[in-house]
Amino acid sequence: MDYLLFGLCAGVAAYVQTLTGFAFALVLLGLTASLQLGPVGCSADAASLLVLLNVAAYLRHHPVTPAWRVVLPALPSSAIGVAAGLLLLHWLSAQAGRHLAAALGVTIMVCAGLMLIPRRAKETPSGPLGYAVAGACSGLLGGLFSAAGPPLVLHMYRQPLPVQVVQQCLMLATAFNSALRLLMVAGTGHLSTEALWLALAAAPMVLIVHAVHRRYPPPLNAQHIRRLAALLLGGAGLLLALRA
Repeated sequence: MDYLLFGLCAGVAAYVQTLTGFAFALVLLGLTASLQLGPVGCSADAASLLVLLNVAAYLRHHPVTPAWRVVLPALPSSAIGVAAGLLLLHWLSAQAGRHLAAALGVTIMVCAGLMLIPRRAKETPSGPLGYAVAGACSGLLGGLFSAAGPPLVLHMYRQPLPVQVVQQCLMLATAFNSALRLLMVAGTGHLSTEALWLALAAAPMVLIVHAVHRRYPPPLNAQHIRRLAALLLGGAGLLLALRA
């Protein structure tokens, strides 16, 4: 039953990802932690594997354009953030499990609120420093919860770039963080068999959601989509924080 529920949660997260371009790991961890389907660290490892699958399914039908290279300055600082986030995750898991769950809940609620803020594009692109700061913050969240999207999402959507390019940049940056996180976790011997089984059980649901979304796209505009995703995130985060 736990594997079935995890797969259903992954399906919901994948659907939100196809609508918004991000939030897969946040939705997945928020739902699974609220349902108490396993430790946050184990769910985050499974989410990292599923993020890579989700990005691969997206890129299969959305060829990458050369403009995605604008996000490259964010990757080095993001790698440092991932390492710091993993260290913090292991320390909190051993010393303060409830605090870790509460921190995840608060993070999810903050991200839900940020999704509702109207995005105003800048007139000129940001420099490398702005991408480096956003990348470091994203990496920290990626290392902690395998949810590297929000800081870079807020930064990228303010750039004078086409929406498709922004989504591709976010997808590729998310894949980079998830792959790096998995290498670090596996290299230290902390990648559990349970995380692999959870990801394997949820993988078919992720692929099914992508196929259904391509064939039957929802008749919703961008504003409605953001509100629905924010409501789902906020509810999961609130429930998780209160329970912790």
